[in-house]
Amino acid sequence: MMNIGIDTMGGDFAPLEALRGIKKYLSENKSGAVQLTLFGDEAALNEIIAAEAIPTGNIRIVPTTQVIDMQEHPTKALKEKPHSSISTGFQYLAQGKTDAFISAGNTGAMLVGALFNLKTIEGILRPVISSIIPKQGGRTGLILDVGLNADCKPEQLNQFATLGSVYARHILEIENPKVGLVNVGEEEGKGNLLTQGAYPLLKANNAINFIGNIEGRDTFNEKADVMVCDGFTGNIILKLAESIYDISKTEGLTNAYLDRFNFEIYGGTPVLGIEKPVIIGHGISKATAFCNMIYVAEKMLQTGVLQKLKEAVQQS
Repeated sequence: MMNIGIDTMGGDFAPLEALRGIKKYLSENKSGAVQLTLFGDEAALNEIIAAEAIPTGNIRIVPTTQVIDMQEHPTKALKEKPHSSISTGFQYLAQGKTDAFISAGNTGAMLVGALFNLKTIEGILRPVISSIIPKQGGRTGLILDVGLNADCKPEQLNQFATLGSVYARHILEIENPKVGLVNVGEEEGKGNLLTQGAYPLLKANNAINFIGNIEGRDTFNEKADVMVCDGFTGNIILKLAESIYDISKTEGLTNAYLDRFNFEIYGGTPVLGIEKPVIIGHGISKATAFCNMIYVAEKMLQTGVLQKLKEAVQQS
């Protein structure tokens, strides 16, 4: 049985929306193959569980007494709050008491916790965080990095491409994902020192289906399935994509494609390159997002994607 840990205290609407997301997941998934370990204020969780009539057969609560707030310094907070829901969640994951960990709490604390509590996959230069991008025509793409590595080296972008290709193949179920290097022009030789150095490495990488440079206008079309860039660029693209849904709702627009920019549909962002699944959710995540974060963690465990990432890195 898979055991997925959930920080119920992280996020702007915690713990209510976290528990509502758990209820939604349990109502949809009746196989009983997943155990959910909840980290948080036991009294508050039990009160909501009773009020929301959440079934408890597959739920275990691990009481925690501290919460890492969104504005706290990540490293300092993890050190000074060892009994927080995030710290305890990583302790359980590192000790093998859970198989995956989910949180919509302090992003910095989640990243620091992942890097310091878990081993990186052998051969990984730097872990990376990826995000889903809806494509025209109904397809789904992947962009990485989206914020963990603001400054990168060409070798890192090449490895991001390998990790992204494996993830897209096994999680997004894209048979032969097309990889594009985000750049200021399509021609080989375009760009800054980073993209100029990365291009020949990507071109020689036999583990990926590299199609060359892609421009900003290609972000939402079907030219590339996996889009590779440094975390500074990727984070700007991600935040721009998130704003499209907000604008469409503000303007009263109803459109099937624009609706796919709702981040809750995709749950959260996985950290790729570490030994166990860690999913980071948006701070404003509500029930749908929490439910889908559980599905992402479940699929990562079912497909053994982290082992496949490890094999791909060792072979490249």
